[in-house]
Amino acid sequence: MDNVWFITGSARGLGRTLTEAVLARGGRVVATARQPEQLASLVTQYGSQILPLALDVTNAAQIQQVVAEAVAHFGRLDVVVNNAGFGITGAAEAYTEEQVRSQLETNLYAPIAVTRAVLPYLRQQRAGRILQISSIGGRIGNAGISIYQAAKFGLSGFTEAVAKEVAPLGIHVTSVEPGGFRTDWAGASMSYAPAIEGYDIVNHRAEYFASGKFVPMGDPHKAAAVLIDLVEHPAPPVHLVLGSEAVAFLQQADADRKAELERWLPISVSTDADDAENFLETEIGKSYRSGNAFGK
Repeated sequence: MDNVWFITGSARGLGRTLTEAVLARGGRVVATARQPEQLASLVTQYGSQILPLALDVTNAAQIQQVVAEAVAHFGRLDVVVNNAGFGITGAAEAYTEEQVRSQLETNLYAPIAVTRAVLPYLRQQRAGRILQISSIGGRIGNAGISIYQAAKFGLSGFTEAVAKEVAPLGIHVTSVEPGGFRTDWAGASMSYAPAIEGYDIVNHRAEYFASGKFVPMGDPHKAAAVLIDLVEHPAPPVHLVLGSEAVAFLQQADADRKAELERWLPISVSTDADDAENFLETEIGKSYRSGNAFGK
């Protein structure tokens, strides 16, 4: 494997595990982190295979600079992984303005900015893979992590739309949507909003995370192996769910959504204009059914 990877948040968690796995398989990695000195042991072990660069993903100008430096150093980018992020727990009304802003800047605006920065290079190459590390929380809403999930819902939607834009250019984009994995997501990297009386479910979740008793099912080493294999697949999915926990949550949520849609379907379709034709018979409707909405 001789791919050049660009990984954000590579100093810890899944980003670190993935960086190590790519290097062990012979890949080259532009490993970005707020504190790239944390990657010193990998530089010692792998030498020129790794280029550690300081990057604050909330700094748009620095993103552009680091991406340009990465391309200049290795000559190309093959795989871009937007991994940097962190979790936060609390009731929606309890978060401070700074906590809300920080979540959106890191977990949503940053991967959008990195994606936009790398696309001109991938477009010129007519090739490339982008892996957005989202979450099953980007498909399902749960009490206590509303702001985190707001960012991840946005990231998953952004990914789905961009995947359709760039597919004709030979670029594949996947929203990776894991459940709980044994990283420090619910540990050292988790932050909390102040507890508010009345939100028993939310407060219990926060106490459970803070207690250290939460043991996720997912193995980050197995996840890293899946992602490395994924970038070699000729037809990767737009959404990739990881972990049996995440699969169970999504299957139940999909069933609930389908039942709700069917229950309210008469009301939903009642708002069409009286002279509107059958949507599925329109040009847009036909292209939508073919999986190419608004296309030809």
